[in-house]
Amino acid sequence: MKFVYTPQATPSIEVRGRDERYAVRRVHCVGRNYAAHAREMGMDTREPPFFFSKPADAIGANGTEVPYPTRTSNLHHEIELVVAIGIAGQNIAIDAALDHVFGYAVGNDLTRRDLQAKARDAGKPWDVAKGFDHSAPVTAIHPASLVGHFKRGAIWLSVNGEARQRADLSEMIWNVSEIIAELSTYYSLAPGDLIFTGTPAGVGALQRGDEIVGGIDGLSELRTRIV
Repeated sequence: MKFVYTPQATPSIEVRGRDERYAVRRVHCVGRNYAAHAREMGMDTREPPFFFSKPADAIGANGTEVPYPTRTSNLHHEIELVVAIGIAGQNIAIDAALDHVFGYAVGNDLTRRDLQAKARDAGKPWDVAKGFDHSAPVTAIHPASLVGHFKRGAIWLSVNGEARQRADLSEMIWNVSEIIAELSTYYSLAPGDLIFTGTPAGVGALQRGDEIVGGIDGLSELRTRIV
């Protein structure tokens, strides 16, 4: 029997206020980009953020149910500002970085924290801790032409109505322009690239049945249920 490869549909995200969708190419993530979160993870706050990735098909729509992942007993939430790239570039200058932004969304970088800790302690990659199925629910993308760019504003998350995370985007160690400029020295950025910009302090465990609501001032709320 001959094997025939059937490509899956390209993951895409709703664009707020437009009759179009944003096709996802890559998902880049920034680690330890809030000093308080770096401290709660036991890391030196002076260490610059670093990058890791999730597969494009880890993206999930707002309001969906997320299955509790296998091989973990310590699933954590991480609320984040997500940047959607709209213009390609490499070695982008900081003062030109925002010209490459199509829009912004709210995302949750779901993490198998126990697997991450084991990998970190052994000096191994984080792939299975970060890149599992349904690990990146996001809201619709809000075009920058409508909402502007985000240098400050409240970022927060609650679980079953209880506040867990709350900070301000101005507390990021690297701002959006700096993240884009630095990331573009490693990769050629292109339309379809998403950048999860890091999470503030207050990350914590999730259980089946938990209702998660997160938001950023000026963007839609992200609603997720763990099943």
